[in-house]
Amino acid sequence: MNVQTAGERARSELLLAIGLMVCSAAMFACMAVMIRLASKELHAFEIAFFRNFFGFIFTLPLLLHHGTAILKTDKLHMYIGRCLIGIVSMLCGFWAIVHLPLAKAVTISYSTPLFVTILAVLFLGEVVRMRRWAAVAAGFLGVMIIMRPGADTFDSTTLVALSAAILSAIVAISIKVLSRTEPADAIVIWTTLLWVPLSFVPALFVWTWPTGWTWAWIIAAGFFGTAGHMFWTRALKRADASMLTPISFMQVPIVALLAWWLFDEAVSIWTATGAAIIFGANAYIAHREAQVASRTVTDRDINPETQKR
Repeated sequence: MNVQTAGERARSELLLAIGLMVCSAAMFACMAVMIRLASKELHAFEIAFFRNFFGFIFTLPLLLHHGTAILKTDKLHMYIGRCLIGIVSMLCGFWAIVHLPLAKAVTISYSTPLFVTILAVLFLGEVVRMRRWAAVAAGFLGVMIIMRPGADTFDSTTLVALSAAILSAIVAISIKVLSRTEPADAIVIWTTLLWVPLSFVPALFVWTWPTGWTWAWIIAAGFFGTAGHMFWTRALKRADASMLTPISFMQVPIVALLAWWLFDEAVSIWTATGAAIIFGANAYIAHREAQVASRTVTDRDINPETQKR
C-alpha cells in the first residue's frame, strides 16, 4: 500500500509539473504575439524594457503578499549573474520574434531543451540515458532543417534566435539551482526587479514613446511574461530541468495558430518538418523521464537500502 501511495504521489507531482509548464508555454506564446503587435511602433529593445517594467508591476501583489522578507537572500550574486545572461537572451529572442516569421523564431527557441539536457549533465549531475541522447541528436537535426545553414534562403537572424536559446538554457539551469533553496516567488520577484534597470539601458538608445493600442500590447506582454515565468519556476521546482523544459514546446503550435490567424503567416515546409522532429524528440524525452521517475520512487520504497547508494 505504501509503495502504491508513493508511486501515485510521484506521478501526481510530475503531472502537476507538466501542467504548470503547459500553462507557461501558453503564456509565453501570447507574450510573443504581443511583442509582434507592439513592434509595429517600437524597437525590440524598448519592448523588452516595457515587458519587464509592466512585468514587475504584476509581481507587486506577490511582494505585498509575502512582504519584503522574501527578498532576503544570500544568493544575490547568482540572481545578478542569472539576470545578466537572461537579459541578453531576452534581447536576442525579442529581436528574432520581430524580424523572423513568428513560428520560425519560436521553434528555434525550442532548441533550448537540447542545451538544457547537456548543461544539466555537466552542472546538475542529472543522469541522461542513451535513448535521450538519441532524442537530443534528433532535435538538433530538426533545428538544422529549420535554419538550413548553407542554403540560399539562410537568414543570419536565425543565429540570433539560436543564441537566445543557448543563453536561455543557461538561465533554466540557474533557476533549477536557485530553486533548491530559494522560493519560486522570490526568484520571480528578484528576476523582474533586476531586469527592469538592465533592459532600460539598451532601450534608451532606441527610445520612442508608445501611443494608442501599443500601450495595451506592451502591458499585456508584461502580464503574460510574468505569468509564464511564475508557472515556469513552479514547474522547475517539481521536476528535472532536462525532462520538463521540453514540455514547453507546446508554445510552438499555439504561436503558429495565432500567427496564421493574426498576421497571415504561413508555416514553411522546412519549419514544419523541423518542428515535428523537435516535438517528437521532446515528447519522447518527456515520456521516458516520466517512466524513470515513477520506477525510481517505486524501487526505493520497495528496497529502502537503495536510498543509501
